[in-house]
Amino acid sequence: MAESVMRVLYGKGTSLNLSSKKINKVPECVSRLTNLSALLLNNNCITALPAELLSLQHLAELNLGNNALKEFPAVLGHLESLKKLYLFSNQITVVPPEVIGGLQNLVVLNLNHNRIQRLPPEIKSLRRLQHLSVLDNKLEEVPAELGHLTKLSEINLTSNHLSQLPQQLYQCKELTKLYVARNKLNSLPEGIGTLTKLKVLDVAGNKLSMFPVEFHLLPLNELYCEGNMLVRCEPMTSVQDEEVFSLKELVARFVLREDRNRSSLIHRMLPHYPILTALLASGSCCAICHGPFLTIWLECVHFISLRKV
Repeated sequence: MAESVMRVLYGKGTSLNLSSKKINKVPECVSRLTNLSALLLNNNCITALPAELLSLQHLAELNLGNNALKEFPAVLGHLESLKKLYLFSNQITVVPPEVIGGLQNLVVLNLNHNRIQRLPPEIKSLRRLQHLSVLDNKLEEVPAELGHLTKLSEINLTSNHLSQLPQQLYQCKELTKLYVARNKLNSLPEGIGTLTKLKVLDVAGNKLSMFPVEFHLLPLNELYCEGNMLVRCEPMTSVQDEEVFSLKELVARFVLREDRNRSSLIHRMLPHYPILTALLASGSCCAICHGPFLTIWLECVHFISLRKV
């Protein structure tokens, strides 16, 4: 290990590989390698980073994967030249806002296999970020500020505890790959159809029952959606007969229509009949013609002949 450091120091090298050296701390002499652009420290037992690494102001790539870090190293917030940061397979639980806010030149951020519960709103500072991976953590939510990262091309949030994604996700117009498998998603954000560059979408192993409006407009090459509760929409042959409604349904529709007219006698008298008012409270209206109904509405439903399609 010492030979590697000395070789870089006297040879004015820009890359140092100390991966898989069984070290538990970063050698002090590394801070003297001020020309370093790449430092590989992965597959060791490192528990913290020394503040002296602040001198590595040209460092563009730092790999700390598969170590024993329990905290997001504070010194990273001062390494403004960092473009690639790998912190996978550690024991990190918190991403400090003040640290993440100082990494404005990051292009790649890998936080896979940690114990992170949330990402701070300050993640919006990573304006140049293209690849974000937080696979296999304990995320319960994703901040709306993710929508500020308009250069993101790939997001991996697989194997977390997410029940929803922020609506602002549709602002990431450069997104080509989105992985959110094995979460607790009940729905996908409306507006996802505007992601005109999205090629790969993995939503397998969630709780989805349907896709958003205009989902079919996505230019997907790959879609993984197994393990959900998606409603099966299969065309079936049917004959549209004239519907005979019950007297209860017909009267309810009449009362609901009259209740819309504030000057009608029924509208004025209805508050005196609380049981009837409670019954009509479960009524609704057609999304197409806005006609009121109590339990069923078929007037605007038209079956098509499969032979003509």
